[in-house]
Amino acid sequence: MDINIIFRIAAVGIITAIVNQILKKADKDEIATITTLAGLVIVLLMVVDMISQLFDTLRTMFGLY
Repeated sequence: MDINIIFRIAAVGIITAIVNQILKKADKDEIATITTLAGLVIVLLMVVDMISQLFDTLRTMFGLY
């Protein structure tokens, strides 16, 4: 596992938090909620990709098809 994925997840979280705060200050609460959900989906896709790679590695390691 590479440390870069942790930095990517942190960067998505920080950017999402900043955009969320800016939109809430501008009284755009609905759009702020949507951006928060979009950030969550991006991070979940990253994690799902990592889990997929883990299962592929396990499958090749144990010779499963």
